[in-house]
Amino acid sequence: MPETMNAVVVSEHGGPESYEFQQVERPAPTAGQVLVRLSVAGVNYLDVAQRNGATPLRAPFRAGVEGVGVIEALGPNVSGLETGQRVGWLAGGQGSFSEFAVVDAAKLVAIPDGIDDSTGVAALMQGFTAHYLAHDTYAVGPGDTVLIHAAAGGVGQWLTQMAKLKGARVIGTVSTQAKTEVALANGADEVIGYEGFADQVRELTGGEGASVIYDGVGKTTFAESLRALRIRGTLVAIGNASGPIPPLDVNALAGLGSLVVTRPTVLHHVRTAEEISGRASEIFGWIASGAIKVPHVTRYGIADVAEAFRALESRGTTGKVVLKHPMVGR
Repeated sequence: MPETMNAVVVSEHGGPESYEFQQVERPAPTAGQVLVRLSVAGVNYLDVAQRNGATPLRAPFRAGVEGVGVIEALGPNVSGLETGQRVGWLAGGQGSFSEFAVVDAAKLVAIPDGIDDSTGVAALMQGFTAHYLAHDTYAVGPGDTVLIHAAAGGVGQWLTQMAKLKGARVIGTVSTQAKTEVALANGADEVIGYEGFADQVRELTGGEGASVIYDGVGKTTFAESLRALRIRGTLVAIGNASGPIPPLDVNALAGLGSLVVTRPTVLHHVRTAEEISGRASEIFGWIASGAIKVPHVTRYGIADVAEAFRALESRGTTGKVVLKHPMVGR
């Protein structure tokens, strides 16, 4: 009789109530894969997009794209890994809200000793996203003024710290006084509200505008973000928390200052084992040295998965939201 496991399944697309608890057959790793017993799973907007049908993933499916745990079994043709090893991933393994998940071995990140499971998962999707945004999408450097929307959010906090490490000036936008304190604690030079932020940015930069804007808010900020950029500035759309971005007339970019607009995704920046290990090494090195402070982690038990997503989608959280599996994690 096949072994079974506890799983969180989305049978039909919808809201947080779509998450169902089921007993399903435990998966087995095939060539190039490993089986991981989960300790913690990350809660991400990519999970929301999968759940509500915004991605091509068809229901039913096991939910969860990011996790940390220990290797339970190795599939054929896997080398350099061993059972009992602590690993994490943000791509290459679906089903991290379940008790076990199979993951492509080439996509795994070894979690260093001294980094607990919740810190490890917090450094994956959010840390890797901030890393490629500040290094590859736009190479932030001294002399740049960076505007980060939702600066108190998870990615916003990582981005703020990385931009400061690279010598930039950071302006953050937030919606509350409490979030202002969070943004300042992460090194933001100035923190402003959303109302009239383009005029505020121009005033703070002597009329020039921002070198790059990272916009995860979307619908309500996109048009004004374009007006807040300097000539030949770059707008990086990284999310749509307020709703989908309206259609863009690319010809208008010339009149606004020969602007660049891009919509990157983390999956295109973790395509090889070398790229993954390189980003992980730098991120975990910063954490170990104290150069980067990991944003606050809010923990929910896996049984409270719907509640965790309601908190995330209400934009009432800062830092990272994680789901704790029953197994004892470090």
